[in-house]
Amino acid sequence: MADLASKLPLAPAPLVPEQLEQGSSLWSDAWARLRKNRLALGSLFVFILICLFCVVGPWLSPYDSQTQNLFGGAEAPSAKHWFGTDTLGRDLMVRVMEGGRISLLVGLVATGVSLLIGVIYGATAGYVGGKVDAAMMRFVDLLYALPFTIFVILLMVAFGRSLWLMFIAIGCVEWLTMARIVRAGVIDLKKQEFVEAAVSLGLSNRRIILRHLIPNVLGPVIVIATLTVPAVMLLEAFLSFLGLGVQPPDASWGVLINEGQQNMEIFAWLLIFPAFFFALTLFCLNFLGDGLRDALDPKSAGD
Repeated sequence: MADLASKLPLAPAPLVPEQLEQGSSLWSDAWARLRKNRLALGSLFVFILICLFCVVGPWLSPYDSQTQNLFGGAEAPSAKHWFGTDTLGRDLMVRVMEGGRISLLVGLVATGVSLLIGVIYGATAGYVGGKVDAAMMRFVDLLYALPFTIFVILLMVAFGRSLWLMFIAIGCVEWLTMARIVRAGVIDLKKQEFVEAAVSLGLSNRRIILRHLIPNVLGPVIVIATLTVPAVMLLEAFLSFLGLGVQPPDASWGVLINEGQQNMEIFAWLLIFPAFFFALTLFCLNFLGDGLRDALDPKSAGD
């Protein structure tokens, strides 16, 4: 018996916790790659600072954006008014802060509307397929042929110049690219084993789309959403530049830029400061979107 026991293979020694390799998720890998992209990380930091400047700044300023000084008029930047004042004597720094609130809110709300429509529409078309998919995507192609800016202008002229209506109108014309990208991702995913397993369990199409397919296309969706925000802000600025956007006494960066260009030869600071913050925000969001695209790209996982 002793000889037999000596010939038996020895049981492997149990692994201690230090020897176990910890797994990592897609999001942790993406964050690790994003941290290596200094330009994207720096853009995220600057964008957060801009948001804090616009949201918290007006509460800390001793001036009000609507208080006029008709006797003083426009004043150049000074220790009293860091960004100067406009032609009505209002502090420009506070107006830039509050204008940033509206511009950022337009970008976030309209992007949220486009996400809601585009993700559900694209996922449904990609999963159902067949004639339904063909008809839904031909409708998208038809909308692509329409001039989006003119469509938004017509909506605002027909239903009034409401700020929230502008948010919804812009979002309703910015969802087409999102729908196409989500549809392409769903078409690839619905061939995977986990979707076939969900179908074999008798789950409804609605549950499969919402609980299994959409969560697995969130990577590209986040990237497109990051790039949609500056596009929406540009469209709002264009509408405000034409006088069809935010109405007085409120002001967005587009309104301030419009007012600044009318007096830029005499009061250059009225154009420089809002244009600077607007351009800086657009650059930050575009660099951040490019960084997220590289971080969430599975092909770059081995880099």
